[in-house]
Amino acid sequence: MSGSGNSEFDRYAGSYTSLHRDSIKASGEEPAYFARYKARYMARALGADRAARALAVLDFGCGIGNATTHLRAAFPHASLHGVDPSVESIRLAGERCGGEAEFRVSDERRLPYAGGQFDVVQAACVFHHIPPPQRLHWMRELRRVLAPGGRLFVFEHNVLNPLTRKAVRDCTFDADAILLPRRELLGLASGVGFSGIGARYIVFFPAALAGLRWLEPRLGRIPIGAQYVVHAVA
Repeated sequence: MSGSGNSEFDRYAGSYTSLHRDSIKASGEEPAYFARYKARYMARALGADRAARALAVLDFGCGIGNATTHLRAAFPHASLHGVDPSVESIRLAGERCGGEAEFRVSDERRLPYAGGQFDVVQAACVFHHIPPPQRLHWMRELRRVLAPGGRLFVFEHNVLNPLTRKAVRDCTFDADAILLPRRELLGLASGVGFSGIGARYIVFFPAALAGLRWLEPRLGRIPIGAQYVVHAVA
């Protein structure tokens, strides 16, 4: 993931959580809310029986491992793995969550895993840090490391939501971000041979309106969510 920029994210690794917290103040939530949301979303999509199996799960662009505890809760018997190009981020992830997952540093062109190794891959707000010319390559890498029938979940910011665009503009570590319209991400998944491709909008209500969140599963086609997810089958 050369587009993520090793030196940039090495520099932000120690302050990542506080910077993230500042950028999402308008939501009224902590960063953990969004990591937990995504993990639970994937587990629901797979179904309780499959989520409870001994799956191999990869967090692509894992950073300092903030998703790890939430992935463990959602996939209790999984072997968890995280990969990121930032050496410092991986060091911190290992210190914080080394007992829960195996973390590796990625090089600029290839994930450090054999083909067909994973049942589930999460890419949570990673692709907007990858320069557009490199995105198809990394989507192909994600397909390579997924086992046949494995599931990919790519979460991204919704470019149609003005509050999301403001949060990205105000976030220090998003200085290099180039947001992806949903159609681009769908095209990337299709372009490398994924099947069963679909998308839904997610994260509709801030903490002040948490009482309405039960409606979110019914709103996935409405393009006002703060984020969206593209899901596909290898």
